Amino acid sequence: MKRFALVLGASGGIGEVICKQLAKAGWSLYMHYNANKSQLDLLRYELEKTYPNQQFRSVQADFRVEWAAEKLAADMQSVQAIVVANGQSVVKLLSETSEMEMSELWQVHMQNPARLIALLSEKLRKHEVSYIVFIGSIWGSTGAAGEVMYSAVKGAQHAFVKAYAKESAYSGIRVNAIAPGWIDTRMNQEFSAEERQMVLEQIPLLSVGTPQEIANMVEFMLSGKANYMTGEIIQINGGWYI
Repeated sequence: MKRFALVLGASGGIGEVICKQLAKAGWSLYMHYNANKSQLDLLRYELEKTYPNQQFRSVQADFRVEWAAEKLAADMQSVQAIVVANGQSVVKLLSETSEMEMSELWQVHMQNPARLIALLSEKLRKHEVSYIVFIGSIWGSTGAAGEVMYSAVKGAQHAFVKAYAKESAYSGIRVNAIAPGWIDTRMNQEFSAEERQMVLEQIPLLSVGTPQEIANMVEFMLSGKANYMTGEIIQINGGWYI
């Protein structure tokens, strides 16, 4: 019987690599995207060609709008794992952040993921063991000036993980998060060489992380080898925040 995982943000830099790693581990996938359909189509074609005995389905939803969770849940059949890897950042002073930007950050990172999990919880409970993994952020643990609202919603994700892990443990659902530091993705390529160097000097390992390192941890969490772990926020940041 095929195991299905839903990966939110599958067309993003981290989400795409997570999909490849989970497919390699034998998972069939629901791959969520918002606007980047062409990137998702390429990924789906690659996975279908490489793993013909598994299923890969594209699902679209704009998490900035209230009904996105309901739309996405309606497309789901069986699901044993949910990986919340979607997101967007707003790099601004709090006083310059608009009400709409605040609302969208909350909808994308917290409201719709939480609502989706609630809607799919019955399907998760049908399995003896099921999994939820949030891709949080170092800023959800320590906060960042210039990204106050982003830090706030990531902190909310971390709090959700701890609370829902307690609530859903009896149902066999493991709920954890990964809090990446600086990861070499398209989102971080907007920074100048000087800015990157300033960050590197703050990281004890003197290097940035890769999406593959995040994907490896996601696979481990879903492998059955970490089934006694729930409610944890795993920091992957090169020692930047300990």
